This record gives sequence, structure tokens and C-alpha cells, in this order.
Amino acid sequence: MCTDYNHKSVLFDEAVAALELNESKTVVDATAGGGGHSREIAKHAKRLIAIDQDPDAISVLNERIGALPNVTVVQSNFTEIKTVLENLGIETVDGVLFDLGVSSYQLDNGDRGFSYHKDAPLDMRMSKQGISAYDVVNTYSETALADIIWKYGEEKYSRSIASNIIKARATKNISTTFELADIIRTSMPAKELKKGHPARKTFQAIRIEVNGELDRLPKALDSAFDCLSHGGIIAAITFHSLEDRIVKEKFAEWTRGCTCPKEFPVCVCGNKPKGELLFKSKTPGENEMQSNPRARSARLRAFKKY
Repeated sequence: MCTDYNHKSVLFDEAVAALELNESKTVVDATAGGGGHSREIAKHAKRLIAIDQDPDAISVLNERIGALPNVTVVQSNFTEIKTVLENLGIETVDGVLFDLGVSSYQLDNGDRGFSYHKDAPLDMRMSKQGISAYDVVNTYSETALADIIWKYGEEKYSRSIASNIIKARATKNISTTFELADIIRTSMPAKELKKGHPARKTFQAIRIEVNGELDRLPKALDSAFDCLSHGGIIAAITFHSLEDRIVKEKFAEWTRGCTCPKEFPVCVCGNKPKGELLFKSKTPGENEMQSNPRARSARLRAFKKY
């Protein structure tokens, strides 16, 4: 299993460079996955704490980088950065990296149920704990399903898909990825089937619901900010507009200064920026997008704390 955990780290050079590494810095990789970014960070930092909630990823990280003297591998959710560091006796860190979304391994592993290209049990749990995609698809109401598919997948046929899920499960529970993908396919007009795989947005939406990704992201960013030293950096790679919007808005909140009305002659609110953007955003180059199609929607943002 470990040797098969291949994750193509997107925006690899750009993300590592954004952390402004040197041998005096302590850095957290909050979503370490297969260790692509982590291994490179460990080469240039004083200490690396590699965190992931996926037990498969933890096994891989221990195998690949766990023996390095400056690396600590911890199984935890990225919202628990502060607790992880407290348990290690670390007060502040100089950098935190978030590589968000689902990893290549999770998509490619037929047992995990993340992909609509492989038939597998409906699961999609990154931590292998809690409610699964099977639970969402077979127990949520039609209204709840439609709302999730629209909100998290931005799928305009969300109501038709939800309605057909309810009809299908009235006969028998929907158990596999292919069963769900077929229902989604029949819920769309023929013209939509020519625009890429019809299940992409719905699978994304259910995965986000199962793992609470968007609900947890603001807390994870705030936790990372609280743990940063002065001059510390948060770098975040996002893969769809919903999570990118959260990162963008959180960074904007931290860089916002005076909030007094424009007509006030002097500032009375006393609000000052907590940091600065290192750059607006970066996206993969054409070569990276051709070699790794999953990089196409990726975006990197970075913030430095004052």
C-alpha cells in the first residue's frame, strides 16, 4: 500500500518557495498526504511537523520521512494544528502549508470511493471515520441532497439528481460509485454529457459534505494564524472556487486595516493589518497542467504575518 501512494504535488516549487525556508524555521505541513511537499520542506527547515487525518497517508509518511531526525508525523485533522503543537511543546511556527482537496492516491485507490472512474463502495471518508458517502446518499432527504449538490458542487441539475437518487434508493440502497454515477448521468440532458464527466460536480459536493471540508477550513486557517510567529507564512493550495474563496476572504480579513467610514478625517477604530499578501495568487503553468490534468484548477495564495 505505501509504495502505491503516489501524489503529484501541484505547484510544488511555488509552494515551497512561498514558505521562504531556511535552517532556523519550524514548519507545519497541515495536509501532508504522500509527503511530496513535506520531504522537500524537511531538507531546508529546522523542523517539520507533518499532519494528515488519513491513516493510509500516515503509514506512507512514516515510511518515507518518519525516520528523518527533524520530522514529526502526526495523525490529526488540520483544524487541530494548535493542539498538535501544544502536545509537542511548540509555541509558534514559522510556516504552515495547506494542500487542500483530495489526493491523487485517494482518487486512484478503488477502495476509497472518491472516483467516478472506478467502481467502488461509496465511502469518500478521508479519515475513514464518521458518516460516509453511502450514508449521505441513502439517508439524506431530497431537499438536503439537492441543497448540498448545488451549494458544494454548483451543479445546476442538483434537483433532478436528488430526485432520481430518492427514486433509485426506494428500490434498493445505492451502494457503489458506478451506481451513483449512472443515476447522475440519467438526470441530465444529452447535451450536458458532452461537457466532461457528468458526475464530477456531484461527487465533489458529496465528498465535501462527508469530510466537512468547507466548514472546517476557516477554523484551520485561524488555528494556523494563531500559531504563526512574527514573519510566519501561511501558503494554501486550493482546487475549486469554494475553498479558494474561503482562503482569499480569510487573507483579506487579516490584511484589512482601518474600517472607519471614508468621511472620517482620522481613524477611530484602531484596526491595523495583521499581515500582508506575498502575492495575489499563482496558478500552474501550461507544462504542469499538461503533465498533471488535476492541476488545472489549482491556485496558490500566501500570507505573511506581521
